[in-house]
Amino acid sequence: MPNTVLVGAQWGDEGKGKITDLIASDYDYVVRFQGGNNAGHTVIHGDKKLALHLMPSGVMYENAVPVIGNGVVVDPGVLIKEMAVLEAEGISCKNLRISCDAHVIMPYHKDLDGADEKRLGEHKIGTTKRGIGPCYQDKAARKGIRIQDLMDEKIFRLKVETALAQKNPILKNIYGLHTYTVEEICEEYLPYANILRPYMAETAQMLNQAIRDGKTVLFEGAQGTLLDIDHGTYPYVTSSSCCAGGACTGTGVGPKKIDRVLGIQKAYVTRVGGGPFPTELTYAEDGGEGQDAVDGETLCQVGHEYGVTTGRKRRCGWFDAVIARYAAEVNGLTDVALTKLDVLSAFDTIKVCVAYECDGQTYDYFPMQQSVLFHAKPVYEELPGWKDVDITGCRTFEELPENARAYVEHLEKLAGVPISIIAVGPDRDQTIFRGWDR
Repeated sequence: MPNTVLVGAQWGDEGKGKITDLIASDYDYVVRFQGGNNAGHTVIHGDKKLALHLMPSGVMYENAVPVIGNGVVVDPGVLIKEMAVLEAEGISCKNLRISCDAHVIMPYHKDLDGADEKRLGEHKIGTTKRGIGPCYQDKAARKGIRIQDLMDEKIFRLKVETALAQKNPILKNIYGLHTYTVEEICEEYLPYANILRPYMAETAQMLNQAIRDGKTVLFEGAQGTLLDIDHGTYPYVTSSSCCAGGACTGTGVGPKKIDRVLGIQKAYVTRVGGGPFPTELTYAEDGGEGQDAVDGETLCQVGHEYGVTTGRKRRCGWFDAVIARYAAEVNGLTDVALTKLDVLSAFDTIKVCVAYECDGQTYDYFPMQQSVLFHAKPVYEELPGWKDVDITGCRTFEELPENARAYVEHLEKLAGVPISIIAVGPDRDQTIFRGWDR
């Protein structure tokens, strides 16, 4: 297998968990390279569904080494709980490796995240309030605490003391929140060090050596392209580099060592949190009306569109070829895995957005101006559906109904990227491989 970066090609929640879980067994290393426990994906273990937030999907396979790269921010309490859940299910975490350069989410990061979101009111970003953004802020300001610092009590105490000198006045004077002492934090965090110490590694060196030895690596992204800190719908984005380039900075593996970039796209589009969404079908409860509201509710209910991490009802809309083309460019996609095609079996006709209109101008490319994107109206093509035809049993492309095949081929043409994997249901075996070399 070639070394592969797997990225979300929409606003996250594209079904990356299923695809990662599906192909992870083909790789020697599976590496998370950005984000934190604000991400969530579901994997299947026997007859159970497990929600992972920090742990790479490679943990599901004994032959794969799961790695948390330097670009990830780690809440050690959450990670240890997740490890305990996996171990209780008979899934060993012994092969886990954590970059000594990954940054640590501290209690004050979570407090500041929630307080700042509350302060924004109706202009809130939609953060998960898990401290991700404030942790990355400290990283960029060169005031962060890393996993390696946690392993040295003297250094950890010194860095916590320095951090609290800045954070406590903000917590108390601006937000009226609880402040922390060094001892209070050390009492909670130093025991984490003893648990995580055996898993700490120089992961950049380890991965580069593995590649030199002929081993294969799957770089597992979280969130999605349109949530990227640089290339997403700023400021309604996450705080890390979700695009394929983040795989290099988040692991220390150079771009020449990456052979394939697999984009994950849902057969329609969803989004959690605030921000622009041109093809959104607003629910009746949120002021939507007519067929659009009905179609949006159908996508949500049939697609079970609720966030893995937050439980929030996702915003739903028709497939957007404008962002599909954009994601193909900024990630350098070699191919695409299309998920949840079976959900569209609920419709007589299916719409696809091929361009935007705003103030009399048509955009067939993704406009980066925030004002344009917020007011953009979708230009739709309408395609015949395959209503009430159950496609969950299809295992080859030829078995799909003619209209379903035509839909897939049309998306390929619009985005300019071949679709090599098609998910026709939530289970691992409900998948069509089409041009994917295993």
